[in-house]
Amino acid sequence: MGVRPVLGLCFTILIVAIAAPAAAELRISSLSVYLNDQDVTVQIAVLGAIPASFTESIRSGIASHVRFTVELWQYRRAWLDRLLQKRMIERQLLYNVLTKEFKVASLAGETREPYISRELRDAQRVLSELRGVKLMPAAQLDPSELFYVRVRAEAALRGQNTFLTRLSGAAEETPWTDSSLLTVSLVQ
Repeated sequence: MGVRPVLGLCFTILIVAIAAPAAAELRISSLSVYLNDQDVTVQIAVLGAIPASFTESIRSGIASHVRFTVELWQYRRAWLDRLLQKRMIERQLLYNVLTKEFKVASLAGETREPYISRELRDAQRVLSELRGVKLMPAAQLDPSELFYVRVRAEAALRGQNTFLTRLSGAAEETPWTDSSLLTVSLVQ
């Protein structure tokens, strides 16, 4: 067997491995957008923020990160949509092997006290829910335009989300999830 057939076979296996969708556990289960009198507010819940493949690493003291990217877009017919606001929120889950406690800390995009629990389930709930994320004042939006929110979530050991870490199972990300079109003005 020559070198070319072997390289061709290796290349085919690589392409199939890359193109085949992995059984990703991470997914956005709910996205709620509120346009009240004050702000554009978003709530998000993610399922699988701690994939089963992360559990052993986390229990040995390796940090797991969840990063949310939240974007507010203005919908424009027959033209490219316009990005109005973008927020990135990152949280870290760390297990202390001595005290046997899980600690969820905010690393970027929000200020909150660290959450400490002895139960992985409680820590996962805190890690995977965003509540009351304010994107921008509603008064700055044009009442005659349409808007939507896009959200994506990433989970990674040590906070490293690259092509190779996703391929090895040390990172996962969701596809972009869009809200329905919204308007500031009351439609009857």
